[in-house]
Amino acid sequence: MHSFSFQTVRAVRFAAMASVIGVFAGCASAPPVPPSSSAPATIALTPTPKPSPDDATLEQGFARWVADFRASARAAGISDATLRLAFDNAHYLPRVVELDGAQPEFTRAVWDYLDNTVTPQRIATGQDKLTQLRREADAAAARYGVPPAIVVAIWGMESNFGSNYGSTPTIDALATLGFEGRREDWARRELMAALKILDNGDIDRDHMIGSWAGAMGQTQFLPSNFLAYAVDADGDGRRDIWGSMADVMSSTANFLSRSGWQAGNPWGVEVQLPTGFDYGRADTSVRQPSAQWAAEGVRSMDGQPLPAIDDSTVLLPAGARGPAFLVGPNFRAILRYNNSTSYALAVGLLSQRIAGGVGVQAAWPRDLQSLSRSQMLAMQTALNQRAFASGTPDGLMGPATRDGLRRYQRSIGLPADGYPTMELLGRLQQP
Repeated sequence: MHSFSFQTVRAVRFAAMASVIGVFAGCASAPPVPPSSSAPATIALTPTPKPSPDDATLEQGFARWVADFRASARAAGISDATLRLAFDNAHYLPRVVELDGAQPEFTRAVWDYLDNTVTPQRIATGQDKLTQLRREADAAAARYGVPPAIVVAIWGMESNFGSNYGSTPTIDALATLGFEGRREDWARRELMAALKILDNGDIDRDHMIGSWAGAMGQTQFLPSNFLAYAVDADGDGRRDIWGSMADVMSSTANFLSRSGWQAGNPWGVEVQLPTGFDYGRADTSVRQPSAQWAAEGVRSMDGQPLPAIDDSTVLLPAGARGPAFLVGPNFRAILRYNNSTSYALAVGLLSQRIAGGVGVQAAWPRDLQSLSRSQMLAMQTALNQRAFASGTPDGLMGPATRDGLRRYQRSIGLPADGYPTMELLGRLQQP
């Protein structure tokens, strides 16, 4: 699930953020099937090659790290049997380190992201899957108040409906990340959680697989989130998010429910903004009931009254020239799953289409070019130099940068939507 919590791990996948939009699936082949499941056909995990002499020092260091962690896990109450199963054949995975250290230079515009995630094929497949799994999805909805189409949309986004949830052994991935050290504390916590899952008997080591970043199963839970939210919905004594679709549906719905999902309310709605709207108010800090937005002239696309949404915010994912949405607590619950606005919007729109609704009606400003990370860094630097403080330049669009950009836009008489464009960068860089 995309804080290197479940969400931001996949926030390293687009998901950590709008700058990293790929989804966690790190393998193109279908994953192996847990025992007694009806998931896709089994494949064999590729064994790790024996290290070359040049790798010997690295392997020895990894072995020492594993031995140290093993002692800590034993002291924390993990059984010797589980420790043997987990670590007697543990492998260092160089590819995990490579992927973890990758910093994408180029970002994808929200409309490009949606073009590649909310596709006609995915919509049709989602509708078919919902029909096939109606009993499990309805049971999860009845218990947790999350619509079946939302859960199925997340399933589609996370693993393409179970066809690709990764084949990296979770123990090896997390041990590698812990040894590498960039996020050792986080990796140690997640690895300890993974050992507790093994100790509980929910899954065996060979079938505890997922993304390179440690997210597991058909809807990509990190081990800590598995312990907190996974559900044994089919009553077989195991929480199986790899092979039991009842467990997958209910676990995902439980996560959203406990993240603040409000039963009976929509994720959001596309809206029309009134002439003269102050785009600076399209900000997560401005929250009010949808009735108040309606009183200010915000309208639904079809002219019907706005749905009742508490603490709602106007969202402009492509700035003043693009579509506008009114979103509230349920949109923020999806963000808890993966802290990426584009991801949460894709889940909402995909679920809407799976349920037979319409897609985005307003046009996207497809002529606008997304800023690369280095260009965003240049924009932040220029804003700071002109006394429109945007925080420490890091090449990532965040609240401080958006606030600084809005203040600059107001100073030159432009709509203060806080949306970075090449035109604004050019203006900022002029003498």
